[in-house]
Amino acid sequence: MGIGLKVRRLALLAGMAACAFGMSGAEAAEKHKIFLSMSYIGNDWQAEAANMVKAMAAHKSLADKVDLQVQVAGPNAQRQIQQINAMVQSGAEAIVVYPISPTALNQVVKNACDKGVKVFAYDAEITEPCAYNVHIDQLEAGRVTAEWLVKKLNGKGNIIAITGVPGTSVDDQRTKAAKEVFAKYPDIKIVGEAVGMWSQAVARTELSKILATRSWNDINGLWMQVGCFTANSMQLEAGKKASELLPCAGEGSNGGRIQMLPEGTEVEGAAPPYAPAGAQRISYASPPYSGALALKLAVEAIEGKDVPKTTILPLPLVTNETIKLCDEGTWAEMKAGCNVFKPSLVSNPGWFASIFSDQTPEIGLNAALVGQPEN
Repeated sequence: MGIGLKVRRLALLAGMAACAFGMSGAEAAEKHKIFLSMSYIGNDWQAEAANMVKAMAAHKSLADKVDLQVQVAGPNAQRQIQQINAMVQSGAEAIVVYPISPTALNQVVKNACDKGVKVFAYDAEITEPCAYNVHIDQLEAGRVTAEWLVKKLNGKGNIIAITGVPGTSVDDQRTKAAKEVFAKYPDIKIVGEAVGMWSQAVARTELSKILATRSWNDINGLWMQVGCFTANSMQLEAGKKASELLPCAGEGSNGGRIQMLPEGTEVEGAAPPYAPAGAQRISYASPPYSGALALKLAVEAIEGKDVPKTTILPLPLVTNETIKLCDEGTWAEMKAGCNVFKPSLVSNPGWFASIFSDQTPEIGLNAALVGQPEN
């Protein structure tokens, strides 16, 4: 009996010690409460960017540190303001946000900063000085693509312009820079313009409206924030040969980049219009990994590391001369320079292909497709 009692007492003490250790371990491992605040989500880019944020949060390097919660405001600045206020009140340590406006959120962001919350905007900008911004140079994106199109047309021709989500810094800056380029060439005429919302489906609708009053033969080129894949598809549907496709300066969708490959190239899973066509293109993108990088930087800022207020990402530019097919879509393969994926790997032609960054080895193809991090 004495030995049994002693054993039970030792077991009890061991259990109490284990509980105490567990409590202190849980306290030490308490996660950072971080919110993802999304605005407009009605396009492939936003869904892909959200997948990559979630994958970053799930990576083994951050999974024990981050409690990520996601909210969607839609294209409504007031609702996004209300949601950010609620995030702050619920104890957010950081907010990663796609801002619907560069200025409308300034006061709520300032209030958040004053309470110690780190606010990181990705792709689109927030002008409040306390905010962190992670994005490409959108003015450069508009300028370089417009200059490419002007050169292709030898400074003369009728073009169609399809813009993005109104009110965002992304759309404002790209469109402003492109129109400044076109204005230098009196023989370049914008004969049709529409808001495309960065959506292939919306681009089709708006192009159809424009084509109700003019034919493809009246058009010489296209400048599209999103929609080159759709424009090429519509031309093929209208009976144009692949060799007759109009030059298009636009987005980095996988479908559009597959069309850039030389006509006749054998690609697993390809079928018209999601197939090589030798389409004349310059393809650029706001890389959808920007939100994931913003999350990674937000954690570093919470932990006291020095993080720059502005992180300018490299502008991914791909032309017919630099298009390179990914065989398996591994991170190492992307690092080696491939920039378009087989349709057998990526079934959605509207999905964006510019997913690689040396700064985000935690995320790759599966992150962008289904929100799963690299091992």
